[in-house]
Amino acid sequence: MEATNLKREANTASAAITVIRPSGRWAPFNLRDLWHYRELFYFLTWREIKVRYKQTLLGIVWSVLRPLFMMVVFTLFFGKLAQIPSEGVPYPLFSYAALLPWTLLAEGVTRSANSLVQDSNLIRKVYFPRLLMPLSGVLSSLVDFAIAFTILGGMMFYYGYPPTMQMVWVPAFIILTLLTAVGVGLWLSAINVKYRDVRYAIPFLVQGWLFASPVIYSSSLLPQQFQAIYGLNPMAGVIEGFRWSFLGIEPSGSLIGISVIVMVGILISGVFYFRCQEKIFADVV
Repeated sequence: MEATNLKREANTASAAITVIRPSGRWAPFNLRDLWHYRELFYFLTWREIKVRYKQTLLGIVWSVLRPLFMMVVFTLFFGKLAQIPSEGVPYPLFSYAALLPWTLLAEGVTRSANSLVQDSNLIRKVYFPRLLMPLSGVLSSLVDFAIAFTILGGMMFYYGYPPTMQMVWVPAFIILTLLTAVGVGLWLSAINVKYRDVRYAIPFLVQGWLFASPVIYSSSLLPQQFQAIYGLNPMAGVIEGFRWSFLGIEPSGSLIGISVIVMVGILISGVFYFRCQEKIFADVV
């Protein structure tokens, strides 16, 4: 009997005890915690993908229809009527190569910004790193991007643009797009918990950002003295990088460099702001 009690006390002493405390004002980015909940991250991402196409008539076809429809509208109004120059590239190909990263950003920002409010019940019931929710919203948008990406390959073949060595940089620009979406999504998702009218402002923000980015036009139309200022838009360098990778349109090196620096700033500040506000999510959401 005594030996049994001693063994029980030894097991109790060696048992792991996890203490969950609210994050401080300058909470660190805990990668170990995210890795520990990697299975939940996979579940949240997969659920986001399944719910989006559940009980839909066309299913994943919607991921192709949106950029295709926007390409047709831009081609008719800006390519044909407004005669906006496209650097010698057919305007449908010129605009679609820019719409790919832009659609990836827009979908990622929208889904991540609304992720905390949509899953408020889950936040109140159990502990897990709240960062997983906006991250899963961004990552799930990669499925639509991959499907729409195949259309670009067909368009390049149709217009006679063979693959080039610059295409090895495409993954880098995709990562920059995702990181930009994560940074902006973290800011908006944390603010959206406290102020619910943010969700109504997100469509206007995305639409305004579209016209502020070189999607329907080339950044070369701007005077050289404004290139550095234009680079403050992180998507300006990404979109120009996509066109360079696929179509060979030479971008401005300073434009891409400034966009990358701004993207890093948005991402780091978004992570810290999100972590600082994380402790009140369960009480406010």
